[in-house]
Amino acid sequence: MVALVSQDNVVSLVSRTGRELQRYRKGRRQVVGCIPYRYKIAEKTSMDNDEIEVLVISSQNQKGKGMLFPKGGWELDESKKEAALRETMEEAGVRGIVGGKLGKWSFKSKTHDTFYEGYMFPLLVQEQLEFWPEHNVRQRTWMSVSEAREACHRWWMKEALDRLINRLSGSKLGREKQVLPSLNCIGDARSAF
Repeated sequence: MVALVSQDNVVSLVSRTGRELQRYRKGRRQVVGCIPYRYKIAEKTSMDNDEIEVLVISSQNQKGKGMLFPKGGWELDESKKEAALRETMEEAGVRGIVGGKLGKWSFKSKTHDTFYEGYMFPLLVQEQLEFWPEHNVRQRTWMSVSEAREACHRWWMKEALDRLINRLSGSKLGREKQVLPSLNCIGDARSAF
């Protein structure tokens, strides 16, 4: 018997390495990443930060020195979103739906004496893998937004997290505003019973 396996479900257990394909702009290495998030199941009608969990990972080089969101080099053969998805799968072992760019930040590397440009995207997690390329060198932890703000030591990642929460809060409010007018016309004070 022969079983066919979809390439969509196959995961390489080896991370890309080397800097030969890395993108640079005006001498700054280009990095991309995601903020993986999910919604907790709740019976609340209004959205607050407790409904959202984000996935943080340990640093490969500085174990125990804070957590961060998955990110890494944007390579020449990828779009920004493709690179962000790849880095997130390699470092955190999750896949999902990537949203629009949260922003661009310039920052100095904590380990190298160079400046980087970083782009972050939201990733609504659809799948969490048991094994992924860096599962032996990184820990991953789901946290509340406030816990992640405390655990993450990179200012630009905290700012990206704030932008994500503002975006998600705004989209939730927008959906509620669309629903409320239709609810008001059923059984309002002017209706005759």
